[in-house]
Amino acid sequence: MASLQRNETEAAGGEADHHHSGPLGVFLIFLRLGLTSFGGPVAHLAYFREEFVRRRQWMSERTYADLVALCQFLPGPASSQTGIALGLSRAGYAGAIAAWVGFTLPSAVLMILFAAGVARYGMAAAPGVLHGLKLVAVAVVAQAVWGMGRSLCTDALRIAIMVAAACIVLAVPGPWVQVGVIAAAAVAGVLLIRPAEAVAHDPLPMPVSHRAGAIALTLFVLLMAGLPLLAQLYPANALKMVDAFYRAGALVFGGGHVVLPLLDAAVVPTGWVSKETFLAGYGAAQAVPGPLFTFAAFLGASMQIEPSGWAGGALCLLAIFLPAFLLVVGALPFWETLRRNRRAQAALAGVNAGVVGLLLAALWQPVWASAVHGPLDIGAVVLALVALMVWKLPPWLVVIASGVVGWAAGAMF
Repeated sequence: MASLQRNETEAAGGEADHHHSGPLGVFLIFLRLGLTSFGGPVAHLAYFREEFVRRRQWMSERTYADLVALCQFLPGPASSQTGIALGLSRAGYAGAIAAWVGFTLPSAVLMILFAAGVARYGMAAAPGVLHGLKLVAVAVVAQAVWGMGRSLCTDALRIAIMVAAACIVLAVPGPWVQVGVIAAAAVAGVLLIRPAEAVAHDPLPMPVSHRAGAIALTLFVLLMAGLPLLAQLYPANALKMVDAFYRAGALVFGGGHVVLPLLDAAVVPTGWVSKETFLAGYGAAQAVPGPLFTFAAFLGASMQIEPSGWAGGALCLLAIFLPAFLLVVGALPFWETLRRNRRAQAALAGVNAGVVGLLLAALWQPVWASAVHGPLDIGAVVLALVALMVWKLPPWLVVIASGVVGWAAGAMF
């Protein structure tokens, strides 16, 4: 009898969770997370673990850790890719799209509305707020450089790769130089770095065939190589924007902040978005929940060329996230083989060190150079850093406080 009751209870529990296993259920769960997940990629992964491992028990702790390892191995936004993979495992391809839309929609809408406000009222109305946002961007990127440097540049060789990458990117700026630096870092990793022995892990149960994975990876490479050529042959604005944002999404290793220098090089020198608007949007992106990559929606909506507004925001958002989708679907069937490959691990170690170098270069130019103009600015950056790293205040709170302080200082002086 007890056994029968237990089976009925389990059946009822399974039926209850079944309502959350279809695409609509996945969408609603991720929509709630998209509305409440402040604090950047590391915090998002902690929210996902609490929701899907501890509360809903969709997968084991170890399986979730392996899924996170895969998404950190791939270029792109690790937290969004983890969400896409969770949706994929629960409700197939429709679940992957539902998870992404739910998690991304709130911050994307907020960022496009903010862009509309900037376009309508301008930044001149509150220059102090803009300056406060620029200064907190320095602190946020500095925190990311420090945290990533400590975890990814663990010996003299990796520190050397990091410094070399930063120096090259500062000496010769440009998106293709960044691609070259990443490739060179991967080669240096294969030749020079000896990775540790692989640890035991659980296989990842995913509804993706090897054939579907191969198609997704082929499409990823074809778009990466073909979009720049298409943008030169057919110089339509929309195609140029898709090329720039797809490339940025495809080359981001190690978290959303690395997208800053790639997008800056794509939209500021071309005159698509002014430096002031770019930094205002970057500051605002820190203050909204959900993925930092929705900064792309702000930039698309702020374009000085057409399409802009809602159409431009949607186009750039889709373009920057498309590589994340293709890589998750493409890598899952081959992950078991790949993570046992010592050369792949060594290449990744080199790439990670190179990425920290890119971020270090971005911290100096454009972030520091455009924001810090005197001792008071340095003091404000230090205070924001202490708030983030010592007092452990949430980034959105530090961003809002910096904007208010900047506005008050602008009003007084």
